[in-house]
Amino acid sequence: MLLYMSNSAQKTTSTPLHSVSVAGAVVREDGCLLAIRRADNGTWELPGGVLELTESPEAGVTREVWEETGIRVEVEELTGVYKNTTRGVVALVFRCKPAGGEERTSAESTAVEWLTPEEITARMTEVYAIRLLDALDHEGPHVRSHDGRHLITQQ
Repeated sequence: MLLYMSNSAQKTTSTPLHSVSVAGAVVREDGCLLAIRRADNGTWELPGGVLELTESPEAGVTREVWEETGIRVEVEELTGVYKNTTRGVVALVFRCKPAGGEERTSAESTAVEWLTPEEITARMTEVYAIRLLDALDHEGPHVRSHDGRHLITQQ
């Protein structure tokens, strides 16, 4: 595919670059969800991170959840795609079920807790809480954009 043509008479633009991340919406049988308090900024979020170049999204989310929480997971399904329009990050969120391990913190997390949907809403900003709540509704995958602080409504 030709992205652009270059000659002295045409103005060229660069192709936008995006980072792809993965996150696990880990749901226990009692309906509680796994969350971490990030070490770098103290915010509560889903466990996750940047997808490595050679790994599948499912392998990436399994790795990220394990690294940040000590919990092993089985990936069930993609529940949402979320784009941060400010940072150029596209996040793939997968509903997962716990499959072993024990909660522990890591270099990336200062707390690991199982939270109710109400606690998620109280502790997380809207752009992160919605990712976990979307995973519970079984109506996805959802596709949403945000500017880092607020959801951008679709028109």
